Amino acid sequence: MAYAYLFKYIIIGDTGVGKSCLLLQFTDKRFQPVHDLTIGVEFGARIITIDGKQIKLLIWDTAGQESFRWMTRSYYRGAAGALLVYDITRRDTFNHLTTWLEDARQHSNSNMVIMLIGIKSDLESRREVKKEEGEAFAREHGLMFMETSAKTASNVEEAFINTAKEIYEKIQEGVFDINNEANGIKIGPQHAATNATHAGNQGGQQAGGGCC
Repeated sequence: MAYAYLFKYIIIGDTGVGKSCLLLQFTDKRFQPVHDLTIGVEFGARIITIDGKQIKLLIWDTAGQESFRWMTRSYYRGAAGALLVYDITRRDTFNHLTTWLEDARQHSNSNMVIMLIGIKSDLESRREVKKEEGEAFAREHGLMFMETSAKTASNVEEAFINTAKEIYEKIQEGVFDINNEANGIKIGPQHAATNATHAGNQGGQQAGGGCC
């Protein structure tokens, strides 16, 4: 399917927090309770609609193990958006957010949109991290924030789509250089065709504009 833009995302966070389950729920609308640990990087993709335009999201799901951190860093530079994930039932995954964020900002372009995600919101009885703590961390570091559940699909769509909306707004404001694919944004065939049609119409009007 033709699309106007392609946005590249990266999902980061500690191993075992549920990054792969989050991606699977978004791309395939299903929940897989037992999931092998990601080795290296896996990919997912889906087309969404923003402002009447088709946007293709190409999402890199990265391994959380320290031994793969070097590989994750190589993917930051080509990402327009990042989903930074922690498990609300594991305090340690929240405590490690600062390290992940420092890594992301050191190795990515400065305009990358980052969404902080507290996952497993369905496990309220096992909660170790209050929602207010996630909100406070996001405010302090200038991040977007949501709590989600890959099991119930709560806020999963919103997390990916709201990140895309923020990227799209930055494109409209001229913050992103869309001609530099290193920013994680690629102009799609739909956008190129629309511009070509618009240019052709303008040329035709100018050519036929003389009256005498």
